[in-house]
Amino acid sequence: MSLKEKIKSNPGLKKLIHWMLIPSGEARPRVWVKWFINPFVHQRAWSSKVRCRTRMDVLPFNRFVLGKSSTIEDFCTVNNGVGDVFIGDNTLIGMGNVIIGPVTIGNNVIFAQNVVASGLNHEYRDVNKAIHSQEILVAPITVHDDCWIAANAVITSGVTIGKHSVIAAGAVVTKDIPAYSVAVGNPARVIKTYDAELGEWVKV
Repeated sequence: MSLKEKIKSNPGLKKLIHWMLIPSGEARPRVWVKWFINPFVHQRAWSSKVRCRTRMDVLPFNRFVLGKSSTIEDFCTVNNGVGDVFIGDNTLIGMGNVIIGPVTIGNNVIFAQNVVASGLNHEYRDVNKAIHSQEILVAPITVHDDCWIAANAVITSGVTIGKHSVIAAGAVVTKDIPAYSVAVGNPARVIKTYDAELGEWVKV
C-alpha cells in the first residue's frame, strides 16, 4: 500500500495531513507548501510561464503539469485539490480563467478570457443537508490538442472536447464535442464540422 493510500484509509491521519497543508475551510495551500514542497513535486517546463497574479491552489497529493512554452495568464485560479491538472505544450490559459481538476488540456490549445473548466461538481439532491455538506462529485474534463475555447465559455465536469474544435464565446458545454467541430450556445450544440473530402467547414 502506497503512502497516499495509507493516509486516505486513516480518517484521523488524513484530517491532520489536510490541516497541515491547507487552513481549515480554505482551498489555498499554506505558504510553506508553496515554497518548499510544490516546486519539487509538480512538473513545470523551464520555458513555461505562470504570471505573478495567478492563484495557484495546487497541492502535493495530486499532480500539476505545465508543458513547454505554455502560459497561465494573470488573475487565473488553478486548483488540483480533487484531481490532477495537466496542461500540454504551447498552450495559453488566458486572463481570468478557472481550472479545477481533474482537467487535462492538450497541446496548442487556446483558452481565451474568463473560461471556467471544472471537473468538480456538488451533489444537491438531499434537501435535508446544506449544499456544502453534501458529497463532492468528480468527473474528468479532457480538451484535446489544437482547440480554441472562446471567452466566457464554461466546460462542465465529465466533458471531452475533441481535437481542433472551437467552443464559441459564452457557450456552456455539458456534453462531449466531437473532433473538428464548432459548438455554440447553452447548452452547447455543434453547428459546423470539418469535411475532409471537401476540405472545408460545413454547417450541420
